[in-house]
Amino acid sequence: MSRDVAIPATTPAAAGTPPTTRPRSPHGRRQARAGWVFTAPALLLVLLFVGLPVVMAVWVSVSGWRGRGSPFASGVPFVGLDNYRTLLAGGGLATQDLGTALRNNSWYVVLVVPLQTVVALLLAVAVNRRTLRGRGFFRTAFYFPSVTSSVAIVVVFLFLFSASGAVNQVIGVLGIDGPNWFADPRGVLHVLLGGLGGGEAPGALAEHGFIGISWWEWLAGPSVAMSALIMLAVFTTSGTFMLLFLAGLQNISAEVEEAALVDGASSFQRLRYVTVPMLRPVLFTVLTLGLVGTWQVFDQIYAGTQGGPAKTTITPAYLSYTSSFVDQRWGQGAAIAFILFAIIVVLTLVQRAVLRGDRT
Repeated sequence: MSRDVAIPATTPAAAGTPPTTRPRSPHGRRQARAGWVFTAPALLLVLLFVGLPVVMAVWVSVSGWRGRGSPFASGVPFVGLDNYRTLLAGGGLATQDLGTALRNNSWYVVLVVPLQTVVALLLAVAVNRRTLRGRGFFRTAFYFPSVTSSVAIVVVFLFLFSASGAVNQVIGVLGIDGPNWFADPRGVLHVLLGGLGGGEAPGALAEHGFIGISWWEWLAGPSVAMSALIMLAVFTTSGTFMLLFLAGLQNISAEVEEAALVDGASSFQRLRYVTVPMLRPVLFTVLTLGLVGTWQVFDQIYAGTQGGPAKTTITPAYLSYTSSFVDQRWGQGAAIAFILFAIIVVLTLVQRAVLRGDRT
């Protein structure tokens, strides 16, 4: 004789009844308290040495503080967005200097980030080959410039371009006046156009501009001195990003490469259609770090050229330093720093959106 078993038609969850939240156990509460206790020192340090200076910098950027006494003293005037207006739309020397710095740094970013990314990827692919002998030596040799003092490398690198340096000795054989070409304030594109007889600025590009300088100056390209610093940056940073790519390459399964090889894919096709797509997270990290680092370039400028010749190597970070510590315009210096921060955030978000779009 069979017995009928009554089965409920719906459960509380299926009927739409919200699930009940279990009260946290005493053990869970003790774990939460322990977590806050262990993280509290680090949080306090971050708030003290990062949060508080940021708040102070925000106030300085909207005040007329001159570097004497406390910026929060009662006598410090509040100027609002005057410092930002003076820099972005004032039309004076401050606006021209900011425009020149942004122009120089833009060319620096446009050239350094792609070059160092490509060089780092190619180096990682080369040292990841199992058939390469002495892989440890090559990895160390390629990474060594990244751990060397940047000031020391800048001094040695610029010594090569001095009047009696090796570079001028070599190009002297070609009949080029070495000591003068490195101090040429023109952009390399203008130099090339001048050599072809087209160095005059078109009227539309000379009359209109952006942030204090004409579009003709924006399109000048980096100066020869900035080009040397660009080569220096690629030389010193490619090793670090090589290690990131190398870690990503070692996480790619060997079966994937073997399957592409069996299908008849060439080395370039495997790199283009297999390796690079699988390195997308590493590529995003490398591009983001490169973008942030190149927009914050300071030590190479300070130790090498200090903005010369004719301000062709000045950058926003170096301009913020000189405006604050040299010219005692602390409000403008802090405003430049926040303008630079906004540029980095916007470009990082754009880069993230572009990479996400490629994924879909």
